[in-house]
Amino acid sequence: MIRLGLTMVKRISSPHILREGDMKRALSVFDLLEEAYRNESSLTLAPSDEPLGGLILTVLSQNTNDKNRDKAYQELISRFPTWGSVAVAPVEEVAEAIKVAGLGNSKAARIREILEVVRGRFGGYTMEPIKHWPPDRVREFLLSLPGVGAKTTACVMLFDLGIPAFPVDTHVARLSSRLGFAPLGMEPKDIQVVLEGLLKPERYLGAHVNMICHGRAVCRARRPNCKGCVVTSLCPKVGIIS
Repeated sequence: MIRLGLTMVKRISSPHILREGDMKRALSVFDLLEEAYRNESSLTLAPSDEPLGGLILTVLSQNTNDKNRDKAYQELISRFPTWGSVAVAPVEEVAEAIKVAGLGNSKAARIREILEVVRGRFGGYTMEPIKHWPPDRVREFLLSLPGVGAKTTACVMLFDLGIPAFPVDTHVARLSSRLGFAPLGMEPKDIQVVLEGLLKPERYLGAHVNMICHGRAVCRARRPNCKGCVVTSLCPKVGIIS
């Protein structure tokens, strides 16, 4: 909502306010990132045939990198050809299959719990019905699943269901803080609300990937390359010690 030249993003505990000038600066930042990485113009929403696989993949991505996530997923589906076989396999065997992604025991238990809920809800190991639900109902269902939070929910909505959402990973959170879009220490779920309020939904996918690319290549957690940054003139560099 806009009041007296301010844009207010509601939070559970307290509101975060972006002034009109900050809004314009933020949009300029996203435009410059798009000029640099071109993901908004090159990527399109492409829903998957079966979102359950995407959900399991995203659970595996928690607290690890994409390479280990993908290795774990490939090992899981090579050892267990169906989600039903994963559901009845001993947790120890599932944990062994996905160990490269880290936290094997907890992720294995979480995956088993998710599969149990899905089978109970839909009568089988499929989430195909949610492809036809309205976004709010999809979000509510995903958040109700064991171990599924705001980031995982947003990833599944965006990448597997083609529903606009802005996932906040470590790169997106870091850039949002340094750029002054969100206060240091703000919860990722609240940063997501801020970012979704800044942009039109059709920009979420490309802008999300642009921020990740920039976080990996330039605005790194350690030793960010501010001199080589395309948005350095617009960045207040919050939390960066030069």
